[in-house]
Amino acid sequence: RLIWLRLPLPASFAGYTAADIEINPPAIASLKQSRQQRHSQLEPYYARGAIGLTHDGLIAMRDANALPLSARQPVNALIAAENQDRNALYREIARANSHPEWEEDIRSTFGKRWIDLARPGWWYQAPNGSWVRQ
Repeated sequence: RLIWLRLPLPASFAGYTAADIEINPPAIASLKQSRQQRHSQLEPYYARGAIGLTHDGLIAMRDANALPLSARQPVNALIAAENQDRNALYREIARANSHPEWEEDIRSTFGKRWIDLARPGWWYQAPNGSWVRQ
């Protein structure tokens, strides 16, 4: 189950009207629903350490050897679909706030929150690119 929280915005938003991270027009609602449906498929791969959260708000294959060969292509397809939705989510939140230039800051904010919300045993990528276990 995905959890949506009100997120603090980085300092780069200083001087701007606060972004509404909870904004939920139809395009964003659809992306959230798609991600929620996919999350249950991804969870076992987070738990195995095969995939992890990246520092830039996406997910990545961390250890393909944690998967049988037959599972690698389907998991890569799940990762691609999830990242496509995450990229669209960040873009749509920025657009819905009438500030498309905020997309990178929104991405960064979500990236930090996903890592903070990771379950024990899940892997995440530090800003230097190294993988760390939660």
